[in-house]
Amino acid sequence: MTASTPPPYSSLKAHYTAFLTLERGLLPNTRINYIADADRLVDWLDAAGKDLYTADLECLQGFIIDLHQLGISPRSQARIISGIKSLYRYLMTEKLIENNPTLLLESPRIGKHLPDILSVEEIDDMVSVVDMTKAEGQRNRAIIETLYGCGLRVSELCNLTIDSINFDEGFLIVDGKGDKQRLVPMSPASLEEIRLWLVKRAEINVKRGEEGILFLGRRGRRLTRVMVFYIVRDLAEAAGVRKTISPHTLRHSFATHLLEGGANLRAIQQMLGHESIATTELYLHLDKSHLREEILTHHPRNIRKKY
Repeated sequence: MTASTPPPYSSLKAHYTAFLTLERGLLPNTRINYIADADRLVDWLDAAGKDLYTADLECLQGFIIDLHQLGISPRSQARIISGIKSLYRYLMTEKLIENNPTLLLESPRIGKHLPDILSVEEIDDMVSVVDMTKAEGQRNRAIIETLYGCGLRVSELCNLTIDSINFDEGFLIVDGKGDKQRLVPMSPASLEEIRLWLVKRAEINVKRGEEGILFLGRRGRRLTRVMVFYIVRDLAEAAGVRKTISPHTLRHSFATHLLEGGANLRAIQQMLGHESIATTELYLHLDKSHLREEILTHHPRNIRKKY
């Protein structure tokens, strides 16, 4: 590929996909999003009678304005802009363009969104409303205790294997993002619920290839992320929880309760599988009343002298 004869987008797309896969090593979902962002931009440019290789900053700003007018959220806009910037960095690397028009392309400001967390009582209520007369009852109790007790991502939960759990030492090995493994201590409650689930699991006709998977559906296949979402949501509704709930809520509650209990931020980072401590700092939060209580209790200016 040369700057004098820029390739058609179909050819460029194939090379760019290979670049994202082989050189940048992006995960499949991220790679798919980046290609979708490129497709979207090219379609917009074609409709506007413009060209990928000659588009300038003003042109790309028009693209972003149209995204806004379509009602796309600032967070999604920012992700799309990230994908577009990646594409133009690639074009610069391949010497297909002389100037990068995305250098001054700004992303919309995104306010920090602190998701709902569950109290310990709400989580206990969710566990207590599980219908134990149903075949999947014990499994669902084990799922809630494992999500909350270990702070797992839903994809990590779905792919958990029986062999990943060390019942004697009380920890599990998690295959996290980027194929990175980490050790996570397990609560006694999660260990006990899993032991009970394994008894029920032995009665299931497991499908070939799923023999080692911990959490299975009635048909012997691993649960999907959507299935786990519905399990968590339905239990929250049954327990009378009036919050926006997902499996991620339990992960966030796990981390927040640890921090509130005095756990070290570095330890929480390791248990969550965050590559950067900055991610953990943004992920966790304490409510204002708790912070105020901490300051009033521990700051020397707020401690009354005892005479």
